[in-house]
Amino acid sequence: MARLNLVLLLAVLASALYLVNTQYESRRLYAELEKAMAQGRKIDTENDRLQVEKRAQATPLKIEKLAHERLQMRTATPAITQYVSYPSAAAASAGKAAAP
Repeated sequence: MARLNLVLLLAVLASALYLVNTQYESRRLYAELEKAMAQGRKIDTENDRLQVEKRAQATPLKIEKLAHERLQMRTATPAITQYVSYPSAAAASAGKAAAP
């Protein structure tokens, strides 16, 4: 009977140690999961902020301002527009119109 009690005591102790180890691992993994989820939320927030900033930088007014300031560009007006005509293309189209 004493031998059976000793075997049962060892089984209970092993079971208790296994339970404590399992609970510890469970808590550790849950904490790691929470940390990863918080990091994911932080990355999503940063992504949203960057998307808003990207949209703000891509407005036509902002682009035009940067073109004027950095590239010294100016808007095209009919007064400064130069039209290029190719003499060979004009002669060819005139020749085709006279041929039929």
